[in-house]
Amino acid sequence: MEDLFAARSQMALSLGFHIIFACIGMVMPFFMATSHYKYLKTGNPLYKDLTKAWSKGVAIFFVTGAVSGTMLSFELGLLWPEFMLHAGPIFGMPFSLEGTAFFIEAIALGFFLYGWGKFKPWFHWFTGVVVGISGLASGILVVAANGWMNSPSGFDYVDGKFLNIDPIAAMFNDAWFTQALHMTLAAFTATGFAVAGIHAYMILKGQNQEFHRKAFTIALVFGAVAALLQPISGDISAKDIAVRQPAKLAAMEAHFETSKSAPLIIGGIPDEEAKEVNYAIEVPGALSFLAHGDFEKEVMGLDQFPEEHHPPVAVVHYAFQIMVGLGMLLVGLSLLYFISLWKKKNWQIQRWFLWLFVFATPLGFIALEAGWTVTEVGRQPWIIYEIMLTKDAVTPIPGIQYSFFIFTAIYVSLAAIVSFLLYRQIKAVPASLKRNAETLADS
Repeated sequence: MEDLFAARSQMALSLGFHIIFACIGMVMPFFMATSHYKYLKTGNPLYKDLTKAWSKGVAIFFVTGAVSGTMLSFELGLLWPEFMLHAGPIFGMPFSLEGTAFFIEAIALGFFLYGWGKFKPWFHWFTGVVVGISGLASGILVVAANGWMNSPSGFDYVDGKFLNIDPIAAMFNDAWFTQALHMTLAAFTATGFAVAGIHAYMILKGQNQEFHRKAFTIALVFGAVAALLQPISGDISAKDIAVRQPAKLAAMEAHFETSKSAPLIIGGIPDEEAKEVNYAIEVPGALSFLAHGDFEKEVMGLDQFPEEHHPPVAVVHYAFQIMVGLGMLLVGLSLLYFISLWKKKNWQIQRWFLWLFVFATPLGFIALEAGWTVTEVGRQPWIIYEIMLTKDAVTPIPGIQYSFFIFTAIYVSLAAIVSFLLYRQIKAVPASLKRNAETLADS
């Protein structure tokens, strides 16, 4: 295994693992806070039970996200020292602020977990809200750092040197808002559907149905609203990428030749040697409209870029198709759910309806991983877009493949441990509900 490939594989594994737990950690506190709010307003003990159950899940994902995120920060220095040498002073601010948000989140989570009966009820609820806000801020700040890699700013690049550094301009680069918006909505969509799917499965098993129905409703409302907003965010992102990273857009659509009234490609198998796409459905002019808001506008193709600067077209194209396809499927399920709330309430007790959401449990996270593949692989061969090549940033120290194997083992172990802990947590819910009911009856 070549060192460059090993380093890229290790980063892909680390990011792919961390992003799942980071997104859940960003979103689950809002589910927890909503359930807690409903308990304070209604006094229904089921909402209290749900809040406590979800808070334990938040704690598990917080710890796992902290561990994997810390490992990532070490990997940046281990694998990409040349990148960190130059980039660290420029985009260090969002990372330092992310650390501050992380500490606030940790403190607030401690208050929330151990604050039952010790704080005034509404202050206790507020600590849970702080967990969510600080977790969301933490994610947005990291995305701002990634946005800088896609749209480097806040410095002058003269004769291979980074001069006149402005950390604020670097943090608020041209990509940060569109990426942060798209990522935040993706996190809410993926987590909302995943949590709703788990609770839908428990409803189908006939266990504590009122408890799981309340959980299903809270999670799915968040997920469905985010899913319906995501196409708007996607349109904003596409128009932004068309201006900032036209090579990435061309790879996403396997658009090899510059043309006016460019068609939107659905499906298809790209042939990078022949510069064509086979077995695709073409929507005339749709890519021009998607990129520029004009069906006649010219869209830049890969023929405008040196071949050595082309992203891996097949990987980016397939990932983009998966992301969009699954995203639209979740939009359809979201519309179905809101129709059920509006006019077809009897659907919600039908087994076919619940099974739809059970099957949708992993789809948001698959789309999320595909989206990050588009973002990262679509930027290649650049680690800092049009400034530094990825191959020039990799460590000269040999043996990176061994680091890759070690980190793979660590992440597989972490995934197994987290799965086991979550399984135990889910299995413990019926007993916990029974104890709480008995305590309430005795009082």
